[in-house]
Amino acid sequence: MAEGKKVVIFGTSSFAEVAYYYLTKDSPYEVVAFTVDRNFITKKEKFGLPVVSFEEVEKIYPPEEFKMFIAVGFGRVNRLRAEKYYQAKEKGYELISYVCSKAIVWDNVKIGDNCFIFEANVVQPFVKIGNNVIIWSGNHIGHHTVIGDHVFIASHAVISGHCKIGAYSFIGVNSTLRDGISIAEDCIIGASALIVKDTQKGGVYGGQPAKLLRTVYEKELAVQE
Repeated sequence: MAEGKKVVIFGTSSFAEVAYYYLTKDSPYEVVAFTVDRNFITKKEKFGLPVVSFEEVEKIYPPEEFKMFIAVGFGRVNRLRAEKYYQAKEKGYELISYVCSKAIVWDNVKIGDNCFIFEANVVQPFVKIGNNVIIWSGNHIGHHTVIGDHVFIASHAVISGHCKIGAYSFIGVNSTLRDGISIAEDCIIGASALIVKDTQKGGVYGGQPAKLLRTVYEKELAVQE
């Protein structure tokens, strides 16, 4: 394994398991360990690899020699993943991004760090993807679309050209965004929602065409970070 290709995965959930499989089968990286906060360690090994506390990970796997990927889902409107993203960077880790070999991503697409792009995605030219973005399988990301930091896009969404997706937003399964739509920060777009108008910050949207149902500040972000 080439120097600088060894990776520690943050997380032990199903997403971490999936990330381990993809990185092992379809990337130049070698996963060498898992890490989680000390209070969440339930087993000392996973897939035969050590599980170490995040509080001490840099002592065992120093950032000068190892990279990291934060495999956390969309809990608290992506705040949980963002929190660990920034903590890992404070420890000095370079956070890798992964693009599946079975995805179609054009060569001028810009992708930030700690991104994970699954198979069967089509990402058209001139798209910009921020940091810490998860794009699950089978989505269409139209040309000139801009995706902000800490976004999670579930499967089979259609995002038309020239759309903007604000930071921390969640785009649900089978949802559709008309061309030129702006999704504000902290939005949750429900499964199969059809978005034909720009959204407001923190809005939860559902229906065809989609309507504002409530805001995330009433529930998901009610507890201070």
